[in-house]
Amino acid sequence: MKFLFVGLGNIGAKYAGTRHNIGFDIADEIADEFGAVFITSKQGEYADFRYRGKTIILLKPSTYMNLSGRALKFYADKHKVPLERVLVFVDDLALPFGKIRLRGKGSHAGHNGLRNIQEVMGTDKYPRLRFGIGDNFSRGRQVDYVLGKWSKKEQEELASYVAEAKQAALSFVAHGLTNTMNEYNQNR
Repeated sequence: MKFLFVGLGNIGAKYAGTRHNIGFDIADEIADEFGAVFITSKQGEYADFRYRGKTIILLKPSTYMNLSGRALKFYADKHKVPLERVLVFVDDLALPFGKIRLRGKGSHAGHNGLRNIQEVMGTDKYPRLRFGIGDNFSRGRQVDYVLGKWSKKEQEELASYVAEAKQAALSFVAHGLTNTMNEYNQNR
C-alpha cells in the first residue's frame, strides 16, 4: 500500500525558511527521521521510505505553489495512489502559529496551492494538514508576511510544532484520517 505526502512550498533559496514553505519543512523533517533522500525529478523532488509495511512517497513540487496540483496529480497517477491516501501539508493564516488541523475535504480558503489542487483534481475531497502560521501582519501586508521569514520567537518554537505535524502525518498512515483528526485536532 502506498501513501503520498505532498509538502507545499516554493523552490529556491529566496523562499527557504519562509512561512509559506512550511509544507517543505514538514516533508524534510519526515525524510530526516527515516533517512530518505530527495531526488530531483519531473515536477519536483521526491523521496520514499517504508513505514509500518507501507510505502510513503514524499513530494516537494517544483511547480511553485500556484501550480502544485500538476505535481500532485503526476505523482499520484505515476504511483497509483488514490486521493484518500494523499496528505497535503500547507500553511494556514487562519490558525494560530503552530496549531495543526487535519481535514479530509474542504475549501481552499483562498490558498493558491490548495486552489490549484482542487482545480486539477476536480474535487475538494483530499486529506490536508493545515499548519498555523498566524495572522500577525498589518493590513495590506499579507503577502510580505506569508513570504517572510519566521520571527526569532517563532524559530525557537518551530521545531516542536513541526515534529508534532510529522507525528500527525505518520498517524494518518498508521491509524487513518478519522482517528488522527480525533487526536490532533483537539485544542493542544
